[in-house]
Amino acid sequence: MSEPLTCGEALVRLLERYDVDTVFGIPGTHTIELYRGLVSSQIRHVLVRHEQGAAFMADGYARVSGKPGVCFLIAGPGLMNAATGIGCAYNDSIPMLVITSVTRRDRLGKGFGEGHEMNDQRATLTPMTGFSTTVLAPDDIPDALGRAFALFEAGRPRPVHIEVPVDVFSETVTRERFDEHWQPRHILHRPLPHPSAVESAADLLRGASAPVIYAGSGARHAASEVRKLAETLGAPVAHTAGGIGLLGKGHELDLGSVSFDATIEALEQADVLLGVGTEMGYPDRWYGDFKPKGKLIRVDIDPRKLTDEHRPTVAICADAAPTLSALLGALDGSSTNLDDARVRAATVRDRGLESLSATERKHARILETLTGALPASTHYFGDMCQLAYTGVRVMQRQQPGHFVHPMGFGCLGYGLPAALGAKRAQPDAPVVVITGDSGLLYTVQEMATALDESLPVIVVLWNNQALGEIRDGFIRRGIQPIAVTPKPPDNLALAAAFGWHANRVTGHDQFASALTSAAADATPSLIELWESDDF
Repeated sequence: MSEPLTCGEALVRLLERYDVDTVFGIPGTHTIELYRGLVSSQIRHVLVRHEQGAAFMADGYARVSGKPGVCFLIAGPGLMNAATGIGCAYNDSIPMLVITSVTRRDRLGKGFGEGHEMNDQRATLTPMTGFSTTVLAPDDIPDALGRAFALFEAGRPRPVHIEVPVDVFSETVTRERFDEHWQPRHILHRPLPHPSAVESAADLLRGASAPVIYAGSGARHAASEVRKLAETLGAPVAHTAGGIGLLGKGHELDLGSVSFDATIEALEQADVLLGVGTEMGYPDRWYGDFKPKGKLIRVDIDPRKLTDEHRPTVAICADAAPTLSALLGALDGSSTNLDDARVRAATVRDRGLESLSATERKHARILETLTGALPASTHYFGDMCQLAYTGVRVMQRQQPGHFVHPMGFGCLGYGLPAALGAKRAQPDAPVVVITGDSGLLYTVQEMATALDESLPVIVVLWNNQALGEIRDGFIRRGIQPIAVTPKPPDNLALAAAFGWHANRVTGHDQFASALTSAAADATPSLIELWESDDF
């Protein structure tokens, strides 16, 4: 008879059956038995330098690979360190599986003073996960993973937290039981739209004289359908940060980012507005008001979005791609309003770009040099910095998911580790971080991970020697700025200390040359730009 598997070994093998190939984490005393399962596994473990980095890397990995990002973390401080990254994934609807230890079963919840003990660790994660659960026996694990992957595959993706008592990791599972019970449970189809809802929406769209589409990250797997529907209806398309690239670069029906007042006005004036995969939330609109005057159709996989403050005339609770395909099938040919729609879109785009400040125009020139020097396949990850904020407004990509910015949770330090996760998922594509002098320091230790893992990302560091957005916010409100001018380190020396290549550029030609060299290099690179220089 074959030797039984430990629960830790069985868990890792079940993850392999779910096609997991990478996990991010730091081993600890309480997860050693979980790591036993990795010894004979093909799953690659990426050792991070801080658990926040593990969650951000899992996020970036998920966005690029299309598969859930997975973290192995210790209980208590390890999980709490990762909470910011988990919250970010929750707000941006990213599938993430977080597996942690917890106090052994006979002492769970008793407050005896165990190491890494929390009052109720599972409950702590509940507000930022699709669900958080404790498994109390090995055979509970296939059920918990089945629920997790069902959410990833058929619902609105959210992080899932599964905690395993340390003594459960050591228990055994017979080979026969493993082969019988520890099997993946896949859901093959995401929710389809109800035919009557599709027909109601099609009736509204047929009668529209000035329809507009408002598309978010929930439409990122329906880019071709969004484009075909826009062209069929003669409907310009406005996008959130998560919807950048849905129409492709330079499409004539692109209204631009919903961060522009001109774009919001166009949405409000539409006689029929079709919202696809978007919360219609304040952060994407840079906290501007939004009061649509026409009929509203909303397509969303999350039923709660269909009953929130922007209540639709027609609500369709389903996946974006099949819903838009069904709408295309229900509509009668192409719109006669296509030429007018192109003119409307161009007018709105021009008004938006004309409203850019002098500093934003400078950013836009830098971003044009950046994207012009690198291949179209490049992935860009924006941190919370002013250069990336302008990127949200002006960056154009040929397909969705190639410019990522954590608008929902808005967490500093996201860019570098998320980019490393993306590079692990797609090693052959260039990956660029757009970050600031303050944001980089939040997760700077992951520079070591980049070298360890041979992940040659490019960091474009915008140095304004300040918390620039907060400083400017003080000034706009007539308040004397306080605590917004921390002295940055010598970033070139800092990067060199981690074994990176680093240089400062002061002009566009220099910048383009540095980018070309960095993209060809097998070593990670940092390119520093100072706001005070004349770009």
